[in-house]
Amino acid sequence: MNVRRLIPTAAVAGAVVLGLTGLSACSTSDAADRENGDKLNVVTSFYPMQFLAEEIGGDHVSVESLTEPGVEPHDLELTPRQIGGLGDADYILYLKGIQPAVDDAVTQAGVKNTVDAATLTTLENHGSEVGGDEHGHEEEHGHEGEEAGADPHIWLDPAKYAEVAKGVGKSLEKADPDNAADYAKNTGALVEKLDALDTAFETGLKDTATRTFITTHSAFGYLAERYGLTQEGIAGLDPEAEPSPARIKEIHTVAKENEATTVFFETLASDRTAKTVAEDTGLKTDVLDPLEGITEQSRGADYIEVMESNLAALQKALGSK
Repeated sequence: MNVRRLIPTAAVAGAVVLGLTGLSACSTSDAADRENGDKLNVVTSFYPMQFLAEEIGGDHVSVESLTEPGVEPHDLELTPRQIGGLGDADYILYLKGIQPAVDDAVTQAGVKNTVDAATLTTLENHGSEVGGDEHGHEEEHGHEGEEAGADPHIWLDPAKYAEVAKGVGKSLEKADPDNAADYAKNTGALVEKLDALDTAFETGLKDTATRTFITTHSAFGYLAERYGLTQEGIAGLDPEAEPSPARIKEIHTVAKENEATTVFFETLASDRTAKTVAEDTGLKTDVLDPLEGITEQSRGADYIEVMESNLAALQKALGSK
C-alpha cells in the first residue's frame, strides 16, 4: 500500500552535514564552544523528535532532523557521511523501533548525550484493532498474519507525548546545565499545550455515534486507548504491509457492524488501499495524519495544529454530538 520512495539522500546528508560541520572543524572542546556563544548541536531522527527539541531547546539549540520533510520515516536510509557525522553531535534524540537505519547509526555514534524517547514512557503492544472498553481497559485484537509488537507511535497520545517531553527537558538540562532554567521553563510551556490538547480530545470525543475508526496504518493505538476508541487497521503497524483479501473482507464486516463512516489514510503514504476499501463499502475517505513529518499537504504547520485537525476529522467521522 505504501510505495517505497527514492530517498533524496544527498539533500538529507547536506542538511545534516551543514549542521555538524561547525563542530567537527573546531579544535576546542564542545563546552568551550558553547561558552563562546555557540548553540548545542542537536540531531533528531524525525519530526516528532525534532518538534520536542525545538520547543524545549528554544534559542539554545541548533536542531537538525535526519528525515527530510516528505520522506516516509520508515523508508529512511542514511549515507556513510551522515552516519559518520552523528558522532559530532552534542545531543541525539531518537525513537527506537521506528527507523532501523537510525537505530544502528546511533549505536555506532556513541554520543554521550543520546536519548531514546521510547525509554521516557511505557510502550505497549497494539494489534490491528486497539481500543478501550467503558472502564478504560485495553482491548487488543490481532488478525491473521500480523504479529503484534511494541507500538512506537507514542507521540500520537498527547499525554504520553507530554511524559516524553518532560524526560527530554530533564536530559537537556543535564547536557547543558548553564541553560537548565530555560529548558525547564520551555518544557513547562510545552506540557501545558499538550495537556490542553489532551483535554480537547477527551472532551471532543466523549459523546459520538460510533467509537470505531478505520485506518490504513495502525499508528493510532495509543490515541484510541486514551480516548476509549477502537482502531481498525487495514494493515498493521508497518505502513509498507499489504492487507490480505481476508482482512479486507473482515474490514467490510466491521464497518457495517460498527456503523463506521470513514476510511482514513495518511499524508506520507499512498491512498490507494483506502480508496479501494471505501469504494467497496460505500465509505468516505479522509486524512488522519500520523505526524511522521510536516509537508505542504499537512493540515497544520506543527504538531499541535495537525493534531487539532486530526481531532476535527475524528469528530466528523465518529459523529461527535
